Amino acid sequence: MEKTFRFKGLLTENGWLENVQVEVSDEGKILKIESGLEISGQGYALPGFQNAHSHAFQYAMAGLAELHENTNADDDFWSWRSAMYDIALSVSPDELEAIATMLYSEMLRFGYTSVAEFHYLHHDKDGKTYDNKAELAERLLSAAKTAGIKITIVPMFYQMGGFGQPALEKQRRFISPSLDDYLKLWEATDHAVNRELHAKIGYGIHSLRAVTEEDFKSFFEYYRGDLPFHIHLAEQMKEIEDCKAFYGKRPVEWFIDNAPVSEYFHLVHCTHLNDLEVEGIAKSGASVVICPTTEGNLGDGIFRFLDYKFYNGNWSIGTDSHIGLNPFEELRLLDYGQRLISHKRNIFTSPKSGDSGFNAIKMSWQSGRKAMGSQNSEFFKTGDDFDAVVMKSSIPLTDQTSLKNLCNTFVYTAESRDILGTIVAGEWKVKENEHKDYQFIKERFSKTIQNLAIR
Repeated sequence: MEKTFRFKGLLTENGWLENVQVEVSDEGKILKIESGLEISGQGYALPGFQNAHSHAFQYAMAGLAELHENTNADDDFWSWRSAMYDIALSVSPDELEAIATMLYSEMLRFGYTSVAEFHYLHHDKDGKTYDNKAELAERLLSAAKTAGIKITIVPMFYQMGGFGQPALEKQRRFISPSLDDYLKLWEATDHAVNRELHAKIGYGIHSLRAVTEEDFKSFFEYYRGDLPFHIHLAEQMKEIEDCKAFYGKRPVEWFIDNAPVSEYFHLVHCTHLNDLEVEGIAKSGASVVICPTTEGNLGDGIFRFLDYKFYNGNWSIGTDSHIGLNPFEELRLLDYGQRLISHKRNIFTSPKSGDSGFNAIKMSWQSGRKAMGSQNSEFFKTGDDFDAVVMKSSIPLTDQTSLKNLCNTFVYTAESRDILGTIVAGEWKVKENEHKDYQFIKERFSKTIQNLAIR
């Protein structure tokens, strides 16, 4: 049976439509959008946010790395990473699925409708390959299906412990010893993805430090150039110095020189760039995936957004370690970080539009869709799935706000309580701040955390 949704407003890539009716097929596809009607609509519909970078298992440790036992010692990304490895070594397949289901349901609550899972937890606790090579990928797919979020699984090629260094013992669950091992893992994952209606697949290399030079270059002989490719790059200063010592070049510089970089490439973090690297990424057509709450939490640094913007560089957002899950918060932190170092306030403006909130939503959505391996031309296109986050129209600020100020009101002031709900493929997954299967998902998650005894 066809469904009909009515809204006070619906945001398109060209601005707001008022008094809108959206007709959706049984399969969740948009059949017709009509505006200017004499109807009583509910809320304001935005395109569902795209979470372009996620490590699902890390959600279990969100907030746990802030207790600094030795106050005289430095605590940085590398000490955090060691704690993260301990969590990775303790999680069973059932527990991973429970954690991911809780996480994905919370992403939906905050307005994300798609997630790119940067997946490198591949093997059992001893580092041995499961009989089903895609065992843990299938658990993530199952979690996404239960929660109701769309997922793009990006299996990571992870081979080394550092530039020219063997893998650490704590990394044993991540490791594919050879490119052939990785390709077999990827093929098994691809078969699993093909069985799911709302799942896609991408390719990925964890980082330059995580593979040999020979296998890095051979990788792209097998890469399908029409699928998204993801990689961590230039997140930490130590990585920059290690790369320069090993390759004689900075990470992004070496990467651009040795990879077929294109619009399908999604380079995560890129926190520390020189001028040539900023320009090189932007002109290649690739996107940078910025994860402001995680980058702030880890003390990574601040991406050179204004310099990148000068070259019209593409970008998206992700929640990475999930210390924060609110897309509005990611956008605000990205903006405010730039304001603090530039002393300017027009960070998200463009020559075509001075509407900061609208530009932030549009820019992050377009590259976010590419990160998922999806089209990115229109927010709501006839024939596409109807995916939306619906903002309440009754909250005090919104109630009296004109359409021209609405996007900025949402981006710069909205909290989770201001979200009426989230729709994926024409179905409400979250409404009035609660997932439709919250109790079941929460009980399984709570039991898992109790068993892990980490919190």
